[in-house]
Amino acid sequence: MGGRYEDRAAAFLEKKGLQVIEKNFRCRTGEIDLIAKDGTYLVFVEVKYRHTSESGRAASAVDLRKQRVISRTAKVYLLSRGYGEDTDCRFDVIAFDGSTLRWIKNAFDCL
Repeated sequence: MGGRYEDRAAAFLEKKGLQVIEKNFRCRTGEIDLIAKDGTYLVFVEVKYRHTSESGRAASAVDLRKQRVISRTAKVYLLSRGYGEDTDCRFDVIAFDGSTLRWIKNAFDCL
């Protein structure tokens, strides 16, 4: 099911003018759902889905532990793709609560 929502998130971002350059980047430190370009920014996007709010809202699943994993994985991505330390980066969350999509730009800082 996650792939379906990642595809929806990618289509949404592209409609907003971002260029999705990679999906499901994986390495030993973790995974990043989507990586996109937004002007000069490289955007690392975590996509979360919750059918109901019974187990909390989708965005709340991107807790401090998950933020650390994403941050470490983003650093590996930058090194593996030859990006410099001065690359402008942003960490966004796209949260699906049922059929409602919420885009949280700059959801957290790199840890």
